[in-house]
Amino acid sequence: MAHKKIGNRQEAVVDIVKPINFTGGLEFSSLTYTVTKKQELEGKWISREVDLLNMITGYAPKGCITAVMGPSGAGKSTLLDGLAGRIASGSLKGRVSLDGREMNPSLIKRTSAYIMQDDRLFPTLTVYETLMFAADFRLGPISRADKKQRVEKLIEQLGLSTSRNTYIGDEGTRGVSGGERRRVSIGVDIIHGPSLLFLDEPTSGLDSTSAHNVIEKVHQIARSGSTVILTIHQPSSRILVLLDHLIILARGQLMFQGSPKDVTLHLSRIGRKVPIGENPIEFLIDVIQEYDQSEIGVEALAEFARTGMKPPLLSNDENTSISTVASTPPLPRRGHHQNGRPGDGANGGKRLHLQTSTHESNGFDHSLRSPYVNTSRSWSASHSGIGQALRFTPSRQKNDKKIQIPMSSSPGYYTFSSEIIPGTPTPHSSDYTVNENDYLTPYVPLNTQHFGPKFANSFFSETWILMRRNFKNIRRTPELFLSRLMVLTVMGVMMATMFVHPKQNLQGITNRLSFFIFTVCLFFFSSNDAVPAFIQERFIFVRETSHNSYRASSYTIAGLVTYLPFLALQAGVYAAIVWKPLALRGPFYYFLLVLYMSLLSTNSFVVFVSSVVPNYILGYAAVIAFTALFFLFCGYFLNSHDIPTYWRWMNKISTMTYSYEGLLMNQYQTSDPFGTNPGGEIVNGTTILNSLNISIDESKKWENVLVMLGWAVLYRIFFYIVLRFFSKNQRS
Repeated sequence: MAHKKIGNRQEAVVDIVKPINFTGGLEFSSLTYTVTKKQELEGKWISREVDLLNMITGYAPKGCITAVMGPSGAGKSTLLDGLAGRIASGSLKGRVSLDGREMNPSLIKRTSAYIMQDDRLFPTLTVYETLMFAADFRLGPISRADKKQRVEKLIEQLGLSTSRNTYIGDEGTRGVSGGERRRVSIGVDIIHGPSLLFLDEPTSGLDSTSAHNVIEKVHQIARSGSTVILTIHQPSSRILVLLDHLIILARGQLMFQGSPKDVTLHLSRIGRKVPIGENPIEFLIDVIQEYDQSEIGVEALAEFARTGMKPPLLSNDENTSISTVASTPPLPRRGHHQNGRPGDGANGGKRLHLQTSTHESNGFDHSLRSPYVNTSRSWSASHSGIGQALRFTPSRQKNDKKIQIPMSSSPGYYTFSSEIIPGTPTPHSSDYTVNENDYLTPYVPLNTQHFGPKFANSFFSETWILMRRNFKNIRRTPELFLSRLMVLTVMGVMMATMFVHPKQNLQGITNRLSFFIFTVCLFFFSSNDAVPAFIQERFIFVRETSHNSYRASSYTIAGLVTYLPFLALQAGVYAAIVWKPLALRGPFYYFLLVLYMSLLSTNSFVVFVSSVVPNYILGYAAVIAFTALFFLFCGYFLNSHDIPTYWRWMNKISTMTYSYEGLLMNQYQTSDPFGTNPGGEIVNGTTILNSLNISIDESKKWENVLVMLGWAVLYRIFFYIVLRFFSKNQRS
């Protein structure tokens, strides 16, 4: 530290080594998120509003890793979700800007990627295939060669070359390691080079080496020009070296913001000395928890982070002397002036001057009376103690800057004057990003064209890519459809051998009716395995669509088209087995079409139910319950005219009704005899249908087919609505 004489003052010049040059990044101000929780008080449940985020103002520099830390329940994931646009519109209050442009959740999703804590990937795809499909979704209509080149480069950057052709795997299939899977998840979301990258606990569940490798790759991504924000719990010393910027929260309030190197200084300013050999960040979190468990609470620390008002010491705190803590004075609120120059709160002020007055302001600590400032370490003004007193200006110079610390000639008090360190904005009040002077980055009017189209591909391109991926997954998990095909084949053989050549009497008619209703129920139950299959895939859908990889409509259509040939194969095999042994009549193609429509409507219904329920247990329960209801009201136990009036609507919404009646019409819409009654009268097909109150009109057959098709389309529309509007993975 050097000294120089200016008038009757002596100034200390402190060199600032490589300050963070804030030339862009994410800025946020006054983020507040309030929810209503029910609590039991004296035996009564009352509703109380709780702030999960309380006026959080800060920034995340471009090209740096910003780590959000804090005790359990501090609001780390909530802040990450708020910045990533994953909190429902209207619930989160505040302002977010990226590189000087005010953002909304829709624009944030276009420019960012969000890596969830759980790796949601298709286990049957290899690392290369997973990244190639991500490239297809996110890179748009560029050449295939360019996509492959991008993927190959990304695999090399992520250190995945040795596992390039290894399946992702899952609990039942051996695949890549946990660290490799996490890096693949990161690669999927950064393939398009997002300017913003959010990671929720990227080291969760990983060993120390794997965790370090993951953060090392994230560090390289940040240095390439992205703004990286992650939540992390108890990082190792090796990981701490890779973190550039810290945001520490507690009870939804900001406790500290700045460089990890400034944590020790921050602690010293509140009168706490870091024990030798202890991690300063962990010690700060311990201090926060001590305040949280005391009568003072964390609000005092939050106030200190905002205004510099020193919090009261806890009763069990040691009386640290001036020699053990940095003699850094508390910082006043905005608007203080010095030497006639306006402070940060003044209009047009381009310099900020901080001083302690000769009379004590209530709430500020002036116990540190030293004629000099401890300069055992150079400090960056990015530390959070500056709080709302500072607003930095963008740097246009690359040279290292100096802080001038004027020292008063008075032995009892000193004046702290600081030139604004270029390049590192520090949060203050709610007008943080307002154009306060010529140097502040102004808000740029929203221009969605600057961020490109919402989706990289057209609807048809997305549908084709999704179909290719679906067919690849089906080919590698043949048991999904082979199991259904085997069940229908076996049951078809059993039906053909049990009811072979029905007799021309009433018993033969009864046998055929039993066969038809059993077939309808069999086809309904054969689609139940779609419940766990889709619920497992739904998490991947939510992750991929949360940042506009593809549309919900293209996903719906691709899923439907993928199923069509397999449903046709199942219906065709069963129809071919039972047609001749049961001496069925009528057009075979109509019999096959009814079975096919039955499978299609049932599959659509099951998929819709799977999109609504939270897990496969409830999904199975719901499907079984509706199967029983549809079976009860399909017309087999009671025909439609005998069902009580108040329950007839169930007969209309039962998809089994139309397939059951369609099969009977195809068999019995004829005057051919099928047996005799006990009185010796001939029973023909028309008589059978009349006794069941089923139409003998030929056109009614095709009406039933159209109704089944309509139900299939309607259930798919319901499925799309749930995906589009109720599967956004957002907080309410």
